Amino acid sequence: MNIGTLAKESGLAQSRIRYYEAQGLLGAVKRGANGYRVYGSDAAYLLGIITTAQEAGFSLDEIRNLLPQSEAAGWDVPKLTASLRAKLTDIIALQARLARSQADIEAMLVCIERGDHAPPP
Repeated sequence: MNIGTLAKESGLAQSRIRYYEAQGLLGAVKRGANGYRVYGSDAAYLLGIITTAQEAGFSLDEIRNLLPQSEAAGWDVPKLTASLRAKLTDIIALQARLARSQADIEAMLVCIERGDHAPPP
């Protein structure tokens, strides 16, 4: 499929797809006789994995290290599950920090709205 079709299918901008390609996340992309990129049928699926991983907090370097190095290599399941568990631990810790921050801010608001410890004018 061409990049326009892949962009529509994945919901990503063509420039973002080209960026991921330049970063080595899509593997080798073939070129047609006209010089246009020709993406395989799994490209949209792979882009979905990349964007989901980014949204979960993985860096592009982390994602690159988790993706199969070649079509023949396949997924390194133990490495993938270990990375996902580590990221899950990070997310749980972040949620705990955010909950503490939320409680602190709510407590400050209550004090300020009651007139206790109002900030200086």
